[in-house]
Amino acid sequence: MKAMPFMSRTGCCYDNAPMESFIHTLKVELVHQRRRATRDEARRDLFGYIEGYYNRQRIQSALGYITPEQPERNVS
Repeated sequence: MKAMPFMSRTGCCYDNAPMESFIHTLKVELVHQRRRATRDEARRDLFGYIEGYYNRQRIQSALGYITPEQPERNVS
């Protein structure tokens, strides 16, 4: 699997800022903490971090210091 760069408009450096911020957080909080023996182990760790922690428990300053799941619960 290869990561693809993303920009919606030519020359707009702010388009990529949220993704770069997420990747930085991911590397600091998960990736650089330890080495994984296999790709499957890395995939499981990434999935667990993103779906189990980042999207459900970690507060986000851009959302007013709530978790991403909280607004979704309030809508339904």
